[in-house]
Amino acid sequence: MTGQNVHVVVIGGGIAGTSAALALHKAGISVTVCEAHPGSAGDLGAFLTLASNGMRALHAIDAATVISGVGFDLTELSAMGADGVPLMTRPMGESGHPPYRFRCLRWSALIAALQAEVVRRGIPLRHGAAFVAATQDASGVTASFADGSRITADLLLGADGLNSLVRRIVDPQAVTPRYAGQRVFYGYTSSAQPPSAPGRITMVRGQAASFGYAVSPAGETSWFARQSATAVPETGPVTAALRDDLVQALRLDSTPTADIVAATDNILVTNTSDLPDVSTWSRGRLLLTGDAAHAASPATGQGASMAFEDAVVLAKALRDSDSVDEAIALFEHTRKPRTRRNMEASAALTGRGTPPPVTPAPTSPDTELLRQMNWEAKLLG
Repeated sequence: MTGQNVHVVVIGGGIAGTSAALALHKAGISVTVCEAHPGSAGDLGAFLTLASNGMRALHAIDAATVISGVGFDLTELSAMGADGVPLMTRPMGESGHPPYRFRCLRWSALIAALQAEVVRRGIPLRHGAAFVAATQDASGVTASFADGSRITADLLLGADGLNSLVRRIVDPQAVTPRYAGQRVFYGYTSSAQPPSAPGRITMVRGQAASFGYAVSPAGETSWFARQSATAVPETGPVTAALRDDLVQALRLDSTPTADIVAATDNILVTNTSDLPDVSTWSRGRLLLTGDAAHAASPATGQGASMAFEDAVVLAKALRDSDSVDEAIALFEHTRKPRTRRNMEASAALTGRGTPPPVTPAPTSPDTELLRQMNWEAKLLG
């Protein structure tokens, strides 16, 4: 089918929504992005890592350079025991290929960069557009918004995250997000000086928490701590008591983790959530993508990268198929097995309270993924 004959309305201007818009635009498909937040939708505190597969997907849609000035490369993964003794240090992902190296950056900076690129390419991005309902007929799908406005399109893409309204419309019986069993603390400090090396992220197998940190070229330490416990009643800035409890728990180990936390002025906490499984991704001309379809706990660190892969596959499916219905089926057939494996792996790691995996990602992706992320190659054949 020709992309010029299709219009897609994207609900959600976060990572999944903006990357989908960039991919669709590259495929020649008309797209409008609608974001409920009046400004940036980014979490101001969290940081994340983009894996090599995610960087490949960004390159496929000509968006990797957008984040070249944001964050820093990660090329080495190190693991440390509770006694402070290094367990191993290995290359991380496709470290030998600079364009596909892991990258560490702030969530808000990534979203801001992607939204800016959406605007630069001339893609309509509506802020303050709170989606409330969708109706379908033979001519397509119409999205309705809280301000009374409507947009009619050939496809409505639900990129509205973990608590997706589009998912509830697609399947009123769909599973709801569940607490995955761990609190996640995170912060930044330039005062701590933990052992590190350029481009290294260190995972610590602590007794009370799984901890990870990376030091930027400017000397700022970004860190997180995953602690198996009951959910905190409120997420956001931590109380003094909660901060002291975390430091005291980390003092059980002979590692730099407690000192890193003690040197951090502003600490945030959130509860890990995921989806057990989402069997239904589409209904008519409504389709889910990103966390709305396959939200995983953060243990595998693949959330953003999976969303980028979704974007490439969806754009190619629409580009290469003879109808929107055929493209939706091809997208689901291609993406469901891979995203399900990531959801299951993350749930298993989080549920056992084990640390993040210390085995590095493969130094090269599998052949099938390479073909999927190759913009010139068709998804089938």
